[in-house]
Amino acid sequence: MRFSTLVQTNRTLWALGFFKIPLIFFCRPKIHELNDEKCVVCIPCKRRAKNHVYSMYIGALTIGADLAGGFLTMRHIEKTGKKIILIFKDVHADYLKLVEGDAYFTCNDGLKVQEAVRAAADTGERQNVPVNISVTVPSHLGDEPAAQYTLTLSIKDKG
Repeated sequence: MRFSTLVQTNRTLWALGFFKIPLIFFCRPKIHELNDEKCVVCIPCKRRAKNHVYSMYIGALTIGADLAGGFLTMRHIEKTGKKIILIFKDVHADYLKLVEGDAYFTCNDGLKVQEAVRAAADTGERQNVPVNISVTVPSHLGDEPAAQYTLTLSIKDKG
């Protein structure tokens, strides 16, 4: 993704948080990478996102997973030009390590999401697609996952 497009996407994220979903704004996430196959979101592990043991709060972790899967899906929805609605049907999380640094949420299921969005646009029927989000803390754990999320996206053409 070009730098200017990434800046515009982060402004959209900021506006979404500020005007619609204040919890997102409160955590100060940033999108580091967004393309058809992958979305990487970072939430800094600062005072706003920490719990009483100084690791990242479970709510902040879930916000990051939500954004990684959600922005990747919205990218594909925008390309259809149709009024397609996205909701999260369920969430499964495995917490493997404490997140004691900036958390990076990576979703690599873009092609699977693209197929589901296309099917929803073509058939008008609800499509449920599970996406996997991996949480890493490069400053403390390198590439070792600190958590794994599986979110089931429910996508339907409202048009």
